[in-house]
Amino acid sequence: MQETATISGVREGYERPSHVSRRILIGGRLIETDRSFPSLNPATGEVLGHAPDATVADAQAAVTAARQAFDTTDWSTDTELRVRCLEQLHQALVDHRDELAALTIAEVGATETLCQGAQLDQPIGIVRYYADLLRDYPMTEDLGNISSRGMQHHRWVEKEAAGVVAAIIAYNYPNQLALAKLAPALAAGCTVVLKSAPDTPLITLALGELIANHTDIPAGVVNVLSGADPEVGAVLTTSPDVDMVTFTGSTPTGRRIMAAASETLKKVFLELGGKSAAIVLDDADFGTAALFSAFSMVTHAGQGCALTSRLLVPKKHKDEIVELIKTNFGMVRYGDPTDPKTYMGPLISEKQRDKVDGMVQRAVAAGATLVTGGEKVDPGYFYTPTLLADVDPDSEIAQEEVFGPVLVVIAYEDDDDAVRIANNSIYGLSGAVFGSEDRALAVARRIRTGTFSINGGNYFSPDSPFGGYKQSGIGREMGTAGLAEFLETKTFATVLAGETS
Repeated sequence: MQETATISGVREGYERPSHVSRRILIGGRLIETDRSFPSLNPATGEVLGHAPDATVADAQAAVTAARQAFDTTDWSTDTELRVRCLEQLHQALVDHRDELAALTIAEVGATETLCQGAQLDQPIGIVRYYADLLRDYPMTEDLGNISSRGMQHHRWVEKEAAGVVAAIIAYNYPNQLALAKLAPALAAGCTVVLKSAPDTPLITLALGELIANHTDIPAGVVNVLSGADPEVGAVLTTSPDVDMVTFTGSTPTGRRIMAAASETLKKVFLELGGKSAAIVLDDADFGTAALFSAFSMVTHAGQGCALTSRLLVPKKHKDEIVELIKTNFGMVRYGDPTDPKTYMGPLISEKQRDKVDGMVQRAVAAGATLVTGGEKVDPGYFYTPTLLADVDPDSEIAQEEVFGPVLVVIAYEDDDDAVRIANNSIYGLSGAVFGSEDRALAVARRIRTGTFSINGGNYFSPDSPFGGYKQSGIGREMGTAGLAEFLETKTFATVLAGETS
């Protein structure tokens, strides 16, 4: 473990970093590559820095390093070492928090308020959570004795690491996604190849630097790659030396990863897309429901898989609730994410903004009413908070993930109709309901999703399992369930000498 004062290339404080360069981490070494690609600041469109463009050979080397570290070291069996290393990583993240925040704001387009939550501070807490959990997590279970073939047999179960893990993350919450995979994988005793999202490589590579410079994590246990070549990801999902793939991203990409991993029957964890519904019952506080729905939808410019992007409202109260949402959207301050008063930053790229705008324009052409928004704002990749009413529940804008600050309002007849519309989706990641407690809970239990908020309740924390039903994914992240994803179960039995039935 080397001592380094700062993460290279990032100035202390909250100044906007510029021209940041990074290195990939393979086999315990921070490596510069011959090829690089730019990372853009989404608030300005300017080049923030350059990241190594890892090759297929780099990916293969990272997998080999992870395989050797798992097979030839005691990492997977030395619980005390793993606890110590997780504690060191947590402390390094705490010590460099402000530098990481500055880079997250600049590269991800996140606001400082978001960095105080799910963009940075909460992910740092995930590492602490798994360090503490590992101390007392039951890795064995005694099953007692059975009689068989005239003898007594004692049986027990042991949990052991799944092996080499390929972790592939999305751009929207790179710290959260990386640490929600890395921390439980390391706690379980796995070794990891972590691949950044092409749009946000620098912040993930900064994590690799902290691991190399400030922890005793053995060489090869964690490897960090960045790259624009899709073949790099293909290596991670098809290599016979990789035992498990954990991926967060779009459902179409998740399908391809699952198909690729099937060739070697890898264990697969997928946290994919969502098109979640918030249901406003007719006995709800409409003001509270409208405030929650509006401001949650524009959190991180709508770039969140669990956001409730469909708002289901009683038909007789539709106009009233639409007007409340419109008023709330008008209060959203968007712009420079370095400004503490900014609530909503930019979309990640021009490509993503064009996608969002295209879906909005097609929805209007198909008959939806554009109540407010639907505008691009330059410089940078900003898109105004957008509200669409009179939306057909079967239309593209109501069925497909937009990943932008776009809320669609769908009117329903009664509770049964609301439940039907909410479940009318290939996704099942999240949802929300507003109304009297018992009635709201009864509705929530009828919705096929992995997480649910009742009257604004917040389920998201390091100890809460997160994941979806249907095509929103497979498995759960965070909580004890998140650790279990990275463990295998081995059952033992031994004959008790001298004992017969």
